[in-house]
Amino acid sequence: MSQDKPYILVTNDDGIAAPGINALALALKSIGEVIVIAPDSEKSAVGHAITLSDPIRVTDFSKNGLWRGYSVSGTPADCVKIAVGALLERRPDLVVSGINLGSNAGINVIYSGTVSAATEGTILGIPSIAISLATYSDPIFEPAAEFAIQISQLVLKKGLPERTLLNINVPNVPKEQIRGIRITRQGMANFAELFDRRVDPRNRIYYWMDGKKAELEEGENVDDVAIRENLISITPVKYDLTNYEFIPELQNWLKEREKK
Repeated sequence: MSQDKPYILVTNDDGIAAPGINALALALKSIGEVIVIAPDSEKSAVGHAITLSDPIRVTDFSKNGLWRGYSVSGTPADCVKIAVGALLERRPDLVVSGINLGSNAGINVIYSGTVSAATEGTILGIPSIAISLATYSDPIFEPAAEFAIQISQLVLKKGLPERTLLNINVPNVPKEQIRGIRITRQGMANFAELFDRRVDPRNRIYYWMDGKKAELEEGENVDDVAIRENLISITPVKYDLTNYEFIPELQNWLKEREKK
């Protein structure tokens, strides 16, 4: 392994055979030594789950000789943990998770396995990026793959603040239709879930969850709005979930309780 090129860990939540991770791995090979370690099947919307009660099984994987890696029976966060803790020859210089099918904006960031894989890299002290394509069908991966190269080079050169990752969403349009890049904040758009009640051949009731994104929060600097305007959205995400603004009021609550 060359020590001259940056060592890049590529992962995702769509599974190691997904076309998005193939596009990402091939793109990043142009700037570094790429190793792909990803779930053996789709693990979308698992959040930051990790596997504790079952063994994690790892299998060699090669994509037609174009890149090599390992498929992992666990979650996206498991993939990054086991990569750094057991599988890699040296510590990666960068973790890139994607290219995910479907945007990871708004409240989706909390559920996303794609973002959680990048979060795990950040927890381990490795600069990390999550990149998603805003579609579930007919993906155009080239603009997202090209931008992954550009942003990865910047992060490798400049680093990222402590406890911070970059969450990137790319519109699913040809390159010439992308209007630019916007630094955004995580919006508050949520999914309106629908539960389709069904009956199986043995007359047992089950539910299939579906839904669509609720009305988007407006504002020029909101992630979903940027995507809708054919702009690449970059949101710096920090995994510290503390509501610092609420701490003084909470302290007052406790003081009032002590007076009673």
